Amino acid sequence: MDVSRLGSGQASVKTMPGAQIIDLDSDSETEVADALETARRVGIPISSGVNDFEALVGNVEQSPDEDEDGESADWSEVESLFEDTLEEMGDESLYNAGPESCTLEEANAFRQQLRTIGPENLAISRELSKRIKLPQYNTIDDAVELIKRSKNIIVLTGAGISTSLGIPDFRSKDIGLYSKLAHLGLNDPQEVFDISIFREDPSIFYQVARDILPSTDRFTPTHAFIALLQSKGKLLTNYSQNIDNIEAAAGILPEKLIQCHGSFATASCVECKYQVPGEHIFGDIKAGRIPKCDRCLEQMRRLKAPAAMKRKRSYNSQDKKKKKSGFDALDGDTSSEDEYDDPKAGVMKPDITFFGEPLPDRFSDRLTNHDKDLVDLVIVIGTSLKVAPVSEVVPYLPTHIPQMYISRTPVSHVNFDVDMLGDCDIVVAELCRRAGWDLKHDMIPEGQVVDVKLQDGFQSRHIFSERKPA
Repeated sequence: MDVSRLGSGQASVKTMPGAQIIDLDSDSETEVADALETARRVGIPISSGVNDFEALVGNVEQSPDEDEDGESADWSEVESLFEDTLEEMGDESLYNAGPESCTLEEANAFRQQLRTIGPENLAISRELSKRIKLPQYNTIDDAVELIKRSKNIIVLTGAGISTSLGIPDFRSKDIGLYSKLAHLGLNDPQEVFDISIFREDPSIFYQVARDILPSTDRFTPTHAFIALLQSKGKLLTNYSQNIDNIEAAAGILPEKLIQCHGSFATASCVECKYQVPGEHIFGDIKAGRIPKCDRCLEQMRRLKAPAAMKRKRSYNSQDKKKKKSGFDALDGDTSSEDEYDDPKAGVMKPDITFFGEPLPDRFSDRLTNHDKDLVDLVIVIGTSLKVAPVSEVVPYLPTHIPQMYISRTPVSHVNFDVDMLGDCDIVVAELCRRAGWDLKHDMIPEGQVVDVKLQDGFQSRHIFSERKPA
């Protein structure tokens, strides 16, 4: 897949064959400093304020097209490198900043002029990368009519659609999964999902795996809404970043579902690649054990591998108290078999896509060879769109296709046509009521009343809240 020119001819991240998951929301002073130096080396003008690290946010992806010495060859490569280091600015900052700001129409006209002029410096390039909002779609009624008339809807979902089941998302302050991992002593909580760290010490991942393990066959009203779109013949594809596999429980057909980051549905040995149903390792995960590969262990049993072949891992540079591992378990002691979890001994890994692993080929094939030419509406639900390459699905699609956003908090790096802010379950329930659709789900209160108000200073951003009984 080569999605190197995204968002009306520009790219924010180069997505190549074997594209890896990249976080666009972590700070790295070293990476930004390197980025600035590369810009200066190739002659890209840098404004004076950019020298201040605090003026830059995001994570920089190294361009895949560097030469052997790491030198970037031209603007198109460096453009990809820098776009996500600039501080995000929503259109409201352009036309709603005070008495000297421009109108929405003027802001759109300016961006059109920038597209004509071309990327003469980094700031202009950033503007060029952003899709222009379609001005004819602003109200909730507009959103409802779009849903009712569309026949090929792409729904892109994130962790926010599962939180009402008690499954934590990753980024929410104080309650998200990443905020609860300080005890692991990691430099960055996302290292929990780093494949190189998993191979070195799988116990880090398995200390938190039970917290994200799907433990229910239930699904949310938002999942039911996606299934309803499917039953009405409107769902083109559900691109899910979630690994809980709840979409399957809700009845989303495999041919309509792309689990971009994999799921717990299956698990594979990191050594021999032996695959089993995910449920096969759930017992070990819940018990706090690192699951081993039955096939590897059986082969070891046949070969009678000596215990001397084992090596003890270190954890944060401190050796743990020695306990028996899978090899010792073969001698009859299974009390603590997970403290010597060398992946070469056959550690099972859920088939979720870690940072540093390629996304499934089906993701890029479906997007570029099927959906791009068919889609007539995009609905993004419950995700902050900060993990590439899935974050690039929206800017990759044709800019004239309407796009709407449903989540608790807005994003500023994408210009959606209609923003609907609030609990996802509440928003979709209200949309279905207004569409005259019966969204049946036991988590939707009987007689639910939802208040919707336009956020001050915006013409297409709406806040949904459930009215509490008197």
